[in-house]
Amino acid sequence: MALRFCRPIQTPQFLKPQNISVTFNFSLGNRKVHTVARPFRNQFTGTNRTFAVVSTQCRYFSSPSSDKNDPSSNQETSDPPVLTWYDRVLPRSLHPYARLARIDKPIGTWLLLWPCLWSTALASPDLPDPYLMGLFTVGSFVMRGAGCTINDMWDKDFDKRVARTKDRPLARGDITQSQALVFLGGQLATGLAVLTSLPHTYYCFVWGTLSLPLVIVYPLMKRYTNWPQLVLGLTFNWGAWMGWAATYGSMDYSVIAPLYFSGVTWTLVYDTIYANQDKKDDFAIGLKSTALTFGSVEEQQKKMLHTFAAMTAAQWMLTGYNLEDISMVPFGAGITIAYSHLFWQIKTAELENPHNLAERFRSNATVGAIVFASIVAGKVF
Repeated sequence: MALRFCRPIQTPQFLKPQNISVTFNFSLGNRKVHTVARPFRNQFTGTNRTFAVVSTQCRYFSSPSSDKNDPSSNQETSDPPVLTWYDRVLPRSLHPYARLARIDKPIGTWLLLWPCLWSTALASPDLPDPYLMGLFTVGSFVMRGAGCTINDMWDKDFDKRVARTKDRPLARGDITQSQALVFLGGQLATGLAVLTSLPHTYYCFVWGTLSLPLVIVYPLMKRYTNWPQLVLGLTFNWGAWMGWAATYGSMDYSVIAPLYFSGVTWTLVYDTIYANQDKKDDFAIGLKSTALTFGSVEEQQKKMLHTFAAMTAAQWMLTGYNLEDISMVPFGAGITIAYSHLFWQIKTAELENPHNLAERFRSNATVGAIVFASIVAGKVF
């Protein structure tokens, strides 16, 4: 099948002369394709005349011609949907549901999963139980998707007015609220199946159901509180309770409470960084976020983020200190590395650069992995 390149949507952009890159945007069917090419040095001629494609992203839109009166119709965003496996594997009718569950953006699953794995590793005498880790992985994937569905059902009308979210399936009308509700029922049923597969089923069921009010109300918090990221942190880190509950059928609050609240302050760091992408749109339509609450002055906001990063590291250390069977030397060394990563994120964050912010946000999957490795190292060594 031949591809016909249409008129570019915008003129190629040239960046710094010493590190030139060319951006091509063109229409292809009902998609906008964003391609970045950079020169690489020809080893034979010593010149930089050959360009190599370094990234290609594809953004859906509802019709080949976008609304010229919509100021965000050509606005570049940091995380457009990219061509993924579901474009090749799933029937086209299922694509909106895949995008509704954000399966093309796995960072949300990682951020939900890591507190589960931290807790499981802390509760294990040596290496964490692979069966529990598998269940929590499936559960995090499913429940993160369910959370996205709930979020988009609440925020459909707001999403239409934000550049980064205007192409979401509900906002664009690819699926209806009723269809999304049926899909949500399937997600929650799958999550329930995972929950009832955990050991100490009744105890885990009680702890799991306690999180549902937070999952349901979080999307509304952007309307009513200046700290919606705090509620997100309380929601996203609930797995910290679940790993210990599934291992013992009881709770050691001296260990798990600081672990849980370390996740909450960690969320305040990474999601405030991420929320800076939407702060102009949020302010215009009356939504709230800590990116607005912490102030528009970069130095002031970063002081707040550094404070929460330090609180996060301190609570990680307190968790290890309160646990009797962990070596603090490897654990503390790993936590120092994790904190250094948070410090780097804040230090290098460019609060007006959406691509920079998205990269810093996604790098928190690495932070979670470092903490997990620190716990395992403290247990084994």
